[in-house]
Amino acid sequence: MRIDILTLFPETVGDVLSDSILGRAQERGFIRIETHQIREYTTNKQCQVDDYPYGGGRGAVMMADPLYRCWDYVCQQAEGKVHTIYMSPCGKTFTQADAIRLSKMENLVLVCGHYEGVDQRFIDECVDEEISLGDFVLTGGEIAAMAVTDAVCRMVPGVLADPECFEDESHYSGMLEYPQYTRPAVWHDREVPEILLSGNHAKVAQWRRKQALRRTRARRPDMYEKLDLSSKQDKKLLAEMEKEDEETP
Repeated sequence: MRIDILTLFPETVGDVLSDSILGRAQERGFIRIETHQIREYTTNKQCQVDDYPYGGGRGAVMMADPLYRCWDYVCQQAEGKVHTIYMSPCGKTFTQADAIRLSKMENLVLVCGHYEGVDQRFIDECVDEEISLGDFVLTGGEIAAMAVTDAVCRMVPGVLADPECFEDESHYSGMLEYPQYTRPAVWHDREVPEILLSGNHAKVAQWRRKQALRRTRARRPDMYEKLDLSSKQDKKLLAEMEKEDEETP
């Protein structure tokens, strides 16, 4: 998989995405992440990438032409179909399902906006979808692009050591992840749940699913309502949870 990021701050973005797991994955050839300085595709001496908005108003708007030139260069270098995403507060909220979907594509282009946004004509002509991290506004699209890149790349086969590394994580299966513990067994008089020290893998798995269900129900009822809990195992866990709730003062 290849991801190209169109940005005004390529060094910053590139450095962050070249470390740790993603850095090793690039060295091994599982992914390739490239950053591109939009200013290099301007046609004036000032390397201007923005201008006043038509219709008036405060701020500036990123010009379509430098973005298009940069985007067109990237598309010409790509092998296979290119899918272009504009990181925008007006976009669809990014989810784990999107990360899985996008990880199956060959070439992604992420466009980082700035100022008051991007000339709509570039979006209409070149962008396949708009993505947002949530209901808030950032000063630029770089943080959002790095978050999406990280989430997508870790779903690419080979980037993580084993699928189990992400299959039990929050959101992958529609639930929040169960609580995690490590050594020592007692810390500040707080003990690790006894079941996790038992060595009984079946009971540990049941405990973890029950805790995931509890956490999801309490923190994300919207996600909990969408779960299919019709299996015999889940019905048993729900009954146990209900009994435990009744016994808790």
